[in-house]
Amino acid sequence: MFSRGFPTLWASVTISSLGDGMRFVALPLLAVGLTDDARLVALVALAGQLPSLLLALPAGAWADRADRRRMLLWSDAARTLVVGALAVAVAADAVRIGWLVLAALLLGAGDVVYGAGWSGMVPTLVPPAGRARANSRLQAGALIADTLLGTPLGAVLFGLAAVLPLAVDSLSFAVAAALVLLLRGDFRPGGAEPLPARAPLGRQVAEALRWLRERPVLFRLCLARGLTGAVASGLIAVLVLYAGRAQHLGPTGFALLVAVFAVGGLLGSALTPRLLHRWGARTTMVAGVLGSGACALLMALAPTPAVAALAVAGYGATDFAWAIGGLTLRQSQVPSRLLGRISMAYQLVFNAAGAAGAALAGLLAHQWGPRAPYFAGAALLLAVPLLLPGARREAGGWVLAGN
Repeated sequence: MFSRGFPTLWASVTISSLGDGMRFVALPLLAVGLTDDARLVALVALAGQLPSLLLALPAGAWADRADRRRMLLWSDAARTLVVGALAVAVAADAVRIGWLVLAALLLGAGDVVYGAGWSGMVPTLVPPAGRARANSRLQAGALIADTLLGTPLGAVLFGLAAVLPLAVDSLSFAVAAALVLLLRGDFRPGGAEPLPARAPLGRQVAEALRWLRERPVLFRLCLARGLTGAVASGLIAVLVLYAGRAQHLGPTGFALLVAVFAVGGLLGSALTPRLLHRWGARTTMVAGVLGSGACALLMALAPTPAVAALAVAGYGATDFAWAIGGLTLRQSQVPSRLLGRISMAYQLVFNAAGAAGAALAGLLAHQWGPRAPYFAGAALLLAVPLLLPGARREAGGWVLAGN
């Protein structure tokens, strides 16, 4: 069902994610070791997030007129050099907070380019009937490598020597780039057809947004993805407060809640392809988002840590079902020549809403306590199906190719 190239792509994405998880803990730990100014520590985090807001649509346009395999290769190679240079500076005890900000900015830009490139790789490597399984395996591999392995391993390595997680991250990018080199085939939009004309970037972005606006299912799913992203970012942002103040857990308990979320995500990734095959896209996704709302409500009401952990696991499973269903539907409905721009439009909405959601969750938790964001998140998630067109009225927009 998969082409020979898909396992190579899967390995590249998974290995790269392992390094990402290590860097996720290494950069803030380096920052707090260099300065006591919370504003500068936050600036490092902000620098890593800015490219996802500023470069998403341009990167998507680039992916729709370039060889997507080369985008992966060059972004991995560039990130290898950036993290490698930072590792050398750390080893030489010469790193400064400004260097961390610059490195976070460059790595964030590389992440955006990489995401834009691989968003169109799956339809090239995998026939329609196998895309749900392919997306599930990619999501599961990244989740295991990043959250379950990379983050705790990065913390352990940093405790041994600050340079170690950065050195492993640089190596992971180099290995990922080498794997991309092994991919064979034509990964340009439209395959062997001539590349699209080099129209002005703004015109290319406007064309994709206009196309999206004219497709009710995909357009409303994009808006709904923003709502679910706002809720997810908000709940994660205050999870440490929820664990400590609502469930009276220490650092180990908080870490276990994060791990439980990841385990739930793996379960959702495993089950979603079967659900998409049996139920179709709309039913699977509506069930996923309603399940997420119910789990958020259970988190808000949970009387014990055990119930809270069960709710967190359920949220992870149902959120991944929603995400994988939406990704597979986009790959089925969006032409290859537009897939990069449409995918990054979704990503931009998700990231922008996520930033707002994290800020709002902090305000709610400050004003009404750590359970308040979970009540608000549950209300938003349970309202998401109201945004979506009906299955009968927009039946064609919900069809998965090969299903």
